[in-house]
Amino acid sequence: MNILAFESSCDETAAAVVRDGREVLSSVIASQVETHRLYGGVVPEIASRQHVEVIAQLCAQALEEAGCTLDAIDAVAVTYAPGLIGALLVGVNFAKGLALARGLPLIPVHHLRGHIAANYLAHPNLTPPFLCLVASGGHSHIVQADDYTHFTVLGRTRDDAAGEAFDKAARALGFPYPGGVAIDRAAQSGNPDAIRFPRPQVNGAPYDYSFSGLKTAVLNYVHNAAQKGEAICKEDVAASFQAAVVDMLAHGFLLAAADTASTTLVLAGGVVANTALRRRIENDCAASGRRLYLPPLALCGDNAAMIGAQAYYEYQAGHTAGADLNACANMEIG
Repeated sequence: MNILAFESSCDETAAAVVRDGREVLSSVIASQVETHRLYGGVVPEIASRQHVEVIAQLCAQALEEAGCTLDAIDAVAVTYAPGLIGALLVGVNFAKGLALARGLPLIPVHHLRGHIAANYLAHPNLTPPFLCLVASGGHSHIVQADDYTHFTVLGRTRDDAAGEAFDKAARALGFPYPGGVAIDRAAQSGNPDAIRFPRPQVNGAPYDYSFSGLKTAVLNYVHNAAQKGEAICKEDVAASFQAAVVDMLAHGFLLAAADTASTTLVLAGGVVANTALRRRIENDCAASGRRLYLPPLALCGDNAAMIGAQAYYEYQAGHTAGADLNACANMEIG
């Protein structure tokens, strides 16, 4: 089954052709990073306009690189939630129009389900059930994948997501957007023990996260030094902050794994491209004997291939939509 998939939930416009949920025939992405770097973060209205400008071209490019025409496409899939509402609407409306014009099934896909499914493309032997840490710019979830289309959320952030905290800390340090990449790069030459930043925990909810206090601690550290005219080592701040984020993400995730006796662990989302996080979870799994599945760096960020992968299983479960499909800015993964 060949699925033509689209992703436009934030600032990446993407299209892909995926076969049977496991094989990527093509995957193309139009990045807006350079545009939004001027503003230090994503400007929703600008993102929406740029999606409009390139999505038709990306559709044609994805088909060409897959070596097929629309006649070889069996279904159209699209991210419909969650995300920036204007950005989502571009992808949803384009996909609806294409599916209606060609008489093809339309498959709506939840963005976080897509991130998890990126691992199916990289690991043909991966099948549910498993425990997954989904960490991205807008989300930090611990999710039990009961099967391909049924998910149970065990933990989540109560405020900022890990990726959002990375971006805000990077901005305070004068690093360019996207902040996670800049922090990771600077941390390579910094001392993670130079500054002891807090590792907040949520009382009564051991799997939940709260990154707002950590983010504020970093901002206060940088601003207080500036007010006193004191120089700071940005690399040490970056490494110390990153160590705190990794400790928090790993602690909740590994605790949930132990409590649920999960032997198969999965990472997903843009934040799992972080080298320190990958290394931390890899080392723990090697020591504990758990199986770990990581997406390659190319599939960590937003892309349409992951949407096409999850769409295959949504279709098998009978989850299709009609012309009344609408975008939704906020929606639970379950």
